[in-house]
Amino acid sequence: MDTTTNDLAHLFLQLGLESEQSAIETFIMEHSLPSKMQLHEAPFWNTAQKHFLVESLAQDAQWSEVIDHLDTLLRKP
Repeated sequence: MDTTTNDLAHLFLQLGLESEQSAIETFIMEHSLPSKMQLHEAPFWNTAQKHFLVESLAQDAQWSEVIDHLDTLLRKP
């Protein structure tokens, strides 16, 4: 049984990114998604990250809510 906490910091760890709050805030400020682009289609992900995002959402995995939250944060008005 996986007991990993499902929050942005741990999602960033799963994606191989820096997980400190300041690094997460910087990532969100430096990246954005156009309204019609799906999260996994963003050019800033590598192949493994894209695969993780697609698989997690397809399986409605434990990360789905946090991935959806990240998607929302990356959509700038």
